[in-house]
This record gives sequence, C-alpha cells and structure tokens, in this order.
Amino acid sequence: MDEHSAKKPLLPTEGNNGFDYGKFKSILASSTKLVLKFTMWVIFISWATFIFLYPSDFVHGWYEKYLHSTTGTVFGITGSIFLVFSAPILVIAFLAIAHLFLSGEEEFQEKKLSKNLWFRLWTFPVIVDGPFGVVSAAELIGILLFSMFTIWAVYAYTLANFNILSKFQLTFMEESYLMLELTGLRFGMIGLLCLAFLFLPVARGSVLLRLVDIPFEHATRYHVWLGHLTMLLFTLHGLFYVIAWALQGRLLSQILEWKNIGVANLAGVISLAAGLFMWVTSLRPVRRQNFELFFYTHQLYIVFVVFLAMHVGDFIFSIAAGGIFIFILDRFLRFCQSRRTVKVISASCLPCGTVELVVSKPANLQYNALSFIFLQVRELSWLQWHPFSVSSSPLDGQHHMAILIKVLGKWTEKLKGRILNGPKEDSVLESLQPHANITVSVEGPYGHESPYHLMYENLILVAGGIGISPFLAILSDILHRINDKKPCLPRNVLIIWAVKNSDELPLLYGLDMESICPFFSDKLNLEIQTYVTRESESPLEEGKVTKSVSSFGFPVRNTCGISVLVGTGNITWSGLYVILSTIGFVLSVGLLQTFYINAFGISSWWYKGLLFVACMVGSPIIFGGVVVGLWHIWERKTSAKESDEDDGQKIGIMQNNQPSAQKESSEDYTAASNSIRYGRRPDFQEIFGSIAERWSDVDVGVMVCGPPTLQTSIAKECRSQSLRRKSNHPIFHFNSHSFDL
Repeated sequence: MDEHSAKKPLLPTEGNNGFDYGKFKSILASSTKLVLKFTMWVIFISWATFIFLYPSDFVHGWYEKYLHSTTGTVFGITGSIFLVFSAPILVIAFLAIAHLFLSGEEEFQEKKLSKNLWFRLWTFPVIVDGPFGVVSAAELIGILLFSMFTIWAVYAYTLANFNILSKFQLTFMEESYLMLELTGLRFGMIGLLCLAFLFLPVARGSVLLRLVDIPFEHATRYHVWLGHLTMLLFTLHGLFYVIAWALQGRLLSQILEWKNIGVANLAGVISLAAGLFMWVTSLRPVRRQNFELFFYTHQLYIVFVVFLAMHVGDFIFSIAAGGIFIFILDRFLRFCQSRRTVKVISASCLPCGTVELVVSKPANLQYNALSFIFLQVRELSWLQWHPFSVSSSPLDGQHHMAILIKVLGKWTEKLKGRILNGPKEDSVLESLQPHANITVSVEGPYGHESPYHLMYENLILVAGGIGISPFLAILSDILHRINDKKPCLPRNVLIIWAVKNSDELPLLYGLDMESICPFFSDKLNLEIQTYVTRESESPLEEGKVTKSVSSFGFPVRNTCGISVLVGTGNITWSGLYVILSTIGFVLSVGLLQTFYINAFGISSWWYKGLLFVACMVGSPIIFGGVVVGLWHIWERKTSAKESDEDDGQKIGIMQNNQPSAQKESSEDYTAASNSIRYGRRPDFQEIFGSIAERWSDVDVGVMVCGPPTLQTSIAKECRSQSLRRKSNHPIFHFNSHSFDL
C-alpha cells in the first residue's frame, strides 16, 4: 500500500464510462461562481451609473416616467423608488451569499501564483502622505469618482435651478430667496445619494465586505471619507435654507415647522444637529484627545437616521434605505453576539507592559491569521468596545484564540490592574472557574475573507512595537501549514521589528517555531531584523525570556466560546438570516401599506417615514430572530456532540504565545536568525534595496502594522522601489494591517 492510498476515496469518482464526477462538480461550481460574479458586476455598474447620471435631465426624465407608470402597485411610490435605489444592493447581497457559499474553504487552493509581474491597483500606494493617509491606486479612483460625482451633480442641479427660475416672473430678491432654497434642496439630494453608500463600510460582518474581501479596518477609512462628504453636503443643505429663511424674517417659524404633508423641518433640524455632533467629535484632534466622547456621541446615529426618515418621509428615505438596512442586519447580529460572555482561558501581564488574553472559541469558528476582534470587559465598561489583532493562528488550537494588548490608556491600565489583582494560577486551576474579575464579550472576528498573507512566495512583515502581534499569527500559520502540507506559498519571510526597549523582545521569542514545525528552516527562509531604538547597547540578559508578572489559566472545553454567526463565520446561517430578514422586511412593508396606511388613509409623511424605519428594525428582530434562535439550538447540539468527543481534553499553557513554554531549540534558532541593532531605526531604503538585489524579479508582499508614520515610510519606499525598478527587480505590494478608529 503506497503512502497516498489512505487519502483515496472509498468509492471511485469515475464510472465505467470514465466520467469524473468530482471534476464535473468542481467545474460546475467554478462556472456558477463566474456567472454570479458577472451578474453582480452588471447590477452594481448599472446601479452606480444610474446614481451618477441621476442629476442629468435625460435620466431624471426617464425616472419620472418610471414613477408615473409604477405608482399603482401595492407598495406605491415608496416601493418604486426603493426598487431602483436600494433593491440592487440587496440583490447583490443575496448573490454574494451564494458566491461565498460556493467558495467555501477552497478559495485559496484555487488561486495560483502569477508569473507575470505587474502593479496591482489595490496594493500600489499612490498618495503616501496627506489628509487621507496612505492611498492606493484603487482607493484614489474611488475618491476621484465621488469627487467627480459631487462636482457634476452640483453643476447639473445649478443649471436646473436657473431653468426653473426662468419660468417665473420674480423680483431680484424673490429670485435670490428661491435660488437659495433650491440650492439647499439640491445639496440635500446629493447628500442623500452619498448616504446610500455611507453605512455599507461599517456593516462589519456584511456579506458585501466579505465578497470584495475588504476587512473592516480598511472599510472604516471609507466610512470616514464618505462621512465627511455626506455631512458637508447636509450642512450646506441646512445652511442655505437657514440663510434664505433668515433673510425673509421667518427663520424661527420655519425651523419649528412640522408639516404632515410635506417636509417636517423640525425633524430635519434634529437630524442635522445629531449629525453635526457626530461629525465634530469624529474629527481627528477630538477623537485622539477624547475617544470616549467620540464613541458615545456616535451612538446618535440612531437619532440621525430616525429623524431623517421623519424629515423626508418614507418614499424619499427609501433612496438610502438599502445600505442602512444592511447595517441594521449586521448590528442586530452583533448585538446578539455581544450578549454572550466568553470564557477566559488564561491571562498574563508581561514585563514589557503587554497583556495577553486567551479566550475560548468553538472548533467550527472560521477566521484567518489577519483578523481583528472587538473586546468588551464588563467590569471596566458596559459600552466600550476596543479592537485588537488576533495573535494566534487558527491552526494553533481548536478551542482557543489569543490576543496581545499593549497597556497605553486608562482602559488597558484598568484591565492590567484587574489581572494583577486576580486569583493566583493554582487557586484557579483548583476551582476550574473563570476569573471573577474579568467578564469578557467578543464581537467578530473580522478580517480578510481569504488569507492573502499565504498568496505571496516572498513576504516582508514590518511591525512597530505591539504591531508584531498579527505577524506572530502569520508566522505561526505559515509554519503550521508547512508542517501539515496545506496550501502555503511563502518561502522567504523577512520580519522587520522596531521596538523602544529590549523588554519587548520576549514577545517574539515566545513563538515556539520548532515545536510547530520541526526543521522548518529547511523549507522556510526566515530572517528577523529587530531595532531597539531607545537603548544604545545590549542588556546582560539579551535573548532570555522573562516570565509573566501574573497569570491564571484553567482547563476548558469548547463551551462559552465566540459566536460563529458574525464576522467571517458560518455563511449558511448568516446567509439565511439576511435572506429571511429581507423577505420579512418586504412583507411587513407590503402588509402595512395594504392593511393600515391605505386602509386608514394615513398620509402624514413623517409618520409613514417612522413606520418604514420600524419595519427596517423589526424585520431582523422578528424574522431574522427565528434564524438566530434555530442557530442557537443547532449550536448547542453541535457543542454537546463535540464536548462528548473531546471529553477530557484540556488546554494548558499556550505553546505559541506563553513565553515560558518555549524550547531551547526555538530560542537557539530565533537568536541565530535574529539580528538585533541598538540605538538606531531601520533604514528602509537600504533594506528594500538589498532585498531588490537578492530576491530578483518576484512579487513581494509587504505588510505593515504600526503607527501612521511607519505606514507612510513603508508606502513611500514601496512606491519608490516599484516605480524605478529594473527588469530583474521585484515589485513590492503594500498592505496595511493597522487599525485606527
């Protein structure tokens, strides 16, 4: 019997006629995914083109004819507008669910290394320093498109305003007042069109973000950019009206006006005020100085959305309803996940000012090494959630996930204090109970749908301080995959790590590489360059691992783990939740329209807008709640089954993250492959120039995790090296893994 016979199926996949069913199934799945992707692109491009051209006379004229011919349906004008502006994004979400389901875990296996070197729009930094930070070519195209749309829309609407004025015989002052109000109206419409996109990036576990493989930490930037643009437009919308009313001497009466038929001005004032509070406190100086003020003020988005719907009515609000509904779907799932407390397996306070938490997770939780989680410790705050990189590979263990937390602010200082004041390790091991001082809840994990760190043969990982955390997960993931003979491209890995003091070095030494993959140096060329910037010479105990200050841990089974329904989790259940919630939303709006609004002659715009929002919120709770309930039942049965299978399994000290667990072989290799330089910073021009000569004409994936200055330096060097590269030099692909709320 050969060594591969165990891997052969018991039943042959080929019949007597030689037909390969396995190959046919793979081809069918690939063809279906291709059709789905093509359909989604057609729908998205058509939808975006319609929105872009909407201010033009031709498209707007066609749109008016469409409304006139479809207003007799059950859903009325609200349904007609929703079908054009919001339904396309929901249809794409449905198709995305099917595409992600077909992709499954084989997505990475199907990707092959391209032999043709070329720049990629999403990894080539064009702008490296400015108000937008590091901007890739793809992001710059998006910025330019939204800028062009805004300028074009203002121009088209201005011409339309002058055309309206020419139809009336008015005095100069009357024309001025009317022009101000029309201009304010147009800015409001442009802002509403931008609002259709605003909530999409902050739906953290959205199938749309998973489809395009944009992790939440990147999508947050797009929300910030869109937020600035949208609030600028809405501010101009309100300002032009205020100026016109003030000049006419009716400012107070107009601001306090609340019409039943028409726009309710007071509701708009309340919505705009909530938006301005969020906008001002989200500005970088305010957010940096007082993050809690920014966080709590941002909860006013509820006031902003509800009163906006009451301001414009249900049919106008339906223009932006699609993106908001997807956000509501995601928010309810996150609410369900965040109610669960997650068992803390162990906690450690390291001398370098870093806290390590190891939390329980179910065996079927899917994530990759470049993932984030949001963490809440209820003893510190019931409202604050803080993002942290996962520092353990999904292959490190079935039932645990580790994170490293640098002690920098008040929240992390309090967390460290609670761990230091907690029970000693022996007492916890005896009681087998969670640490009473820490009650942890988790949202996520969020991250890339595909493990792009495995898709480069050559990797450069650049970290600043605690930024080494996700790269520990990457290195562990690569070693596990090499050892398990799983798909994994990296063969040359260079780690550049800049730290302030040498007491941070144990973070890297804690990774027991030989234990994960014996003799890995035969298959992986690993080089580590460490720069200790605030020390001029080596301490006496260089390279020795310092034990943690305080820690606790206890055996754990796969209970009290992280929910698999949010983030990059189970696409089957989350897909059913999205589909059933959307169907429920459409049904609830139809039933409300038939048996209440039409039956009782409800005509108040603001009230119909409020009812519309109520349907948007209620459908995920009522209809989607059925899926969540069924999923909980299924999860309990699955957990019970796994617990029976894994009975007696215990997790002790984590080999890959607890410094005291390492072996001498790992210490020796790490010390040999690690060059430590004191009193200097890395010279990236010299390092990248040397790599360009050594690695020849290959694709090099560069990943950065650190402060904005570090990202700027690396992006600038990637751009410089790639633009002036010789024919036998590599192309450096810039990827940022830094999270900044």
